[in-house]
Amino acid sequence: MVRRSKKTEKSQTKLQDFVIVTITEDLEQAQDRETLLKNNDIPATIKEQNDEATNTPGFAVTVPEEFLDEAHVVIESQDAYDDFYDFALEEEDDSDFGADFFEEEL
Repeated sequence: MVRRSKKTEKSQTKLQDFVIVTITEDLEQAQDRETLLKNNDIPATIKEQNDEATNTPGFAVTVPEEFLDEAHVVIESQDAYDDFYDFALEEEDDSDFGADFFEEEL
């Protein structure tokens, strides 16, 4: 008898049981988040959203409700990693600022 893992059983969730985990402004970012979640064994879909108040299109990344907390942690961890990486690159670029000014002429 083959036994299914809990995540496999949860991945069989109906689409109407999906809830929004994040909303992005562009499709590429939504696709990146969807891929990130799927790589972490979290079923995810993208749904186009239109903000009627501002007439701004957006894209909702949705997951089954039972994966919502885990999805938030995965996305926040990736965002923190991206922020750290961006900060490290900024520090590297800033380290050359004014280097010529302090060099002594011979």
